[in-house]
Amino acid sequence: MQVAKVRGTVVSTQKDPSLRGVKLLLLQFVDEDGNILPQYEVAADSVGAGVDEWVLVSRGSVARQVIGNEQRPLDAVVVAIIDTIYVEDRMIYSKKDQYR
Repeated sequence: MQVAKVRGTVVSTQKDPSLRGVKLLLLQFVDEDGNILPQYEVAADSVGAGVDEWVLVSRGSVARQVIGNEQRPLDAVVVAIIDTIYVEDRMIYSKKDQYR
């Protein structure tokens, strides 16, 4: 899994039928120091994440199986909304502090 920040949404009216009703998010990855990286990815949202939230992203074959029982053509899916991240006794991120 990787940590990412939700930057926006992706809307597509024409898509594979198995993706109907699936919310797509534009994500920007975060490094271990909490720095925003230049890499972006589109991921399906399985947890109801919103813009500016930090999330955990699963990638690869697991992503195709997370949303529902049917196989979907997904490479990445948001599986959790992050509350806090600590690295070596140092808080990197706190959702609570983000909105102050």
